[in-house]
Amino acid sequence: MNDDVTQYINKTQPWQIDVCEKLRAMIGETIPGVEERLQYGKPHYLKNGHYAAVIAVAKAKVSFMVFNATDIPEVKGFLRAMGTGERKTVDIKEGDNVDYDALAGILEKTTANL
Repeated sequence: MNDDVTQYINKTQPWQIDVCEKLRAMIGETIPGVEERLQYGKPHYLKNGHYAAVIAVAKAKVSFMVFNATDIPEVKGFLRAMGTGERKTVDIKEGDNVDYDALAGILEKTTANL
């Protein structure tokens, strides 16, 4: 666990801290040996030196983005494509019921070849 990432998370709202800590734990379980660092002002997660995921906190949401997701289909109301579709993002708002197992499955697929 990176202290800078912990500080980033702890500056957010209580519900966002909860979501971020659950995402952080899910990432650690899904990618053994993942590198966690604060980069571009946000927590980034790398596998073998390659970007795997990013957590970004905004005023009313927590965004979880995965890289290498060209082959992962969009899911309306859940998973949206960013740019060319190589990145996919889930926006989590206060009170949302988050399927962390589904997110772990997506992350597993997107990091399998890293």
